[in-house]
Amino acid sequence: MSSFWSIWISVLTLGTLVGCFFLLRWCLKNFVGVKEGESTGHSFDGIEELNNPLPKWWSTFFLITIIWGFGYLVLYPGLGNFQGLLGWKSSNQDVVSLADSKAQMAAAKESGLLVQYDREMDAADAKYGPIFDAFAARSIEDLSTDKAALKIGQRLFLQNCSQCHGSNASGTTGFPDLTDTDWLYGGKPEAIKESILNGRTANGMMPWGAALGGEQGIKEVAAYVISLSGRSVNPDLAEAGKAKFGICAGCHGAEGQGSLAMGVPLGAPNLADHVWLYGGSQRVIEESIRNGRAGVMPAWKDILGEEKVHLLSAYVYSLSQK
Repeated sequence: MSSFWSIWISVLTLGTLVGCFFLLRWCLKNFVGVKEGESTGHSFDGIEELNNPLPKWWSTFFLITIIWGFGYLVLYPGLGNFQGLLGWKSSNQDVVSLADSKAQMAAAKESGLLVQYDREMDAADAKYGPIFDAFAARSIEDLSTDKAALKIGQRLFLQNCSQCHGSNASGTTGFPDLTDTDWLYGGKPEAIKESILNGRTANGMMPWGAALGGEQGIKEVAAYVISLSGRSVNPDLAEAGKAKFGICAGCHGAEGQGSLAMGVPLGAPNLADHVWLYGGSQRVIEESIRNGRAGVMPAWKDILGEEKVHLLSAYVYSLSQK
């Protein structure tokens, strides 16, 4: 905050409190000219107005509130750039990355600053840490049938994963469905945990338009890819596309069933089923071939910690086991 706005806010805030104090004093004075409790000489509809002062309890609490306001502004942030004598703040400000957040947390603790968010996180870790440790000692398969564990895992999913995969984990364009049995990198417990812990950065499907000879080649390969899942296409286009599919087979396999190593998927999707990450229409398939695709899932190890990821993995694993 600039010095101008800091001074502006401070003057307005302090001026308001001072103004409330003088307003209270003014209201406590007797301007009527008769003693308190006596008639002012005004009456209406049989009701006589008396010179009654403000209630003592009300004026006393009003004064206490003003004093409390000054005390608060001295101890806590509130007057422009003044941070208060206690060194308290709600959270570390201007955080631009996870590493920056951790660095600011460490610096605040070393300096003895009272950062409310950090204190609440420490309290939560102390209270719930043993619970997550106990769950982490059990296998993912075991946790996937534990209702209490799945309830916590679902909350973790809704807080951290639902923005991309949907609240029901059914996914959307570009974000995979986690409730089926189609997995780009494997659906076994260890593979799911690895995906959540360290994230996934696809090697990427490069644009193939130029290599295929332009739009005609794209249409031919797209027709062949569509035919792999049993849909009807122009047979001449599909036959021409089959001859060109050899450059795709290196990743997707000769039959278009995806890449496997020791039975584990390596990220190249199966083109012979009806599961499509970006859509299976002819237009979208042509777009994928023309421009390529590259997805990224962030790593959650440093954000959630391995214990919470273990529990989250059990929940995700359970979704495809129904």
